[in-house]
Amino acid sequence: MRQFVCIGHDVPTDPDFSLDDLAGGAGRLDALCRSITASFVTSHGIREDVRTHLVVQDELTITFDGSELRRLNPDERSTAALVRTALEHRDEAIGALPAEPSPGIEVYRRGFEETLAEVADGTVVQLHEDGDAVVDVGVDGLENPVFVLSDHRDFTDAEEQVLEDAVDRRLRLGPELLHADQAITVAHHYLDTEGYERF
Repeated sequence: MRQFVCIGHDVPTDPDFSLDDLAGGAGRLDALCRSITASFVTSHGIREDVRTHLVVQDELTITFDGSELRRLNPDERSTAALVRTALEHRDEAIGALPAEPSPGIEVYRRGFEETLAEVADGTVVQLHEDGDAVVDVGVDGLENPVFVLSDHRDFTDAEEQVLEDAVDRRLRLGPELLHADQAITVAHHYLDTEGYERF
């Protein structure tokens, strides 16, 4: 299982936003939708062994499970529509029980720290420009990885403190800074090829 935790600092918790203004009125949901899509979509299918968790303003977490996910298409607008539908059901999430607006999507009333604690049964990896080179760690050091990424903003001080306590590894994927969706693609490629050893 591979998991990705993506923090959306500015994504509205209210579903009343336009699918025509994802970069503005929806708090850069366009970039986060690219990350969600990159975590699942292959040329002709969906990665079933992936879960991606979108943390919205440290209040809600929308979890996408590839083994059950339906109607995820490789475009920002349709992914944003799934996020908006999930937010429409946020009031149905009570305590630890999620709302289930559609197959493979659950909405929880929990923020970043609670989400990270819930999924941290694998190797928690913060992708960071100052981390160790992933090739120096190897795939053996990335069993059941949980990659943690921020949106267009840096991690807040509070998030960095949570990561300080939870992270097993701090890694960089290459010499250039990447957008989150690009980092997800590179991480998948690194693991798919067993550390660039199998093609």
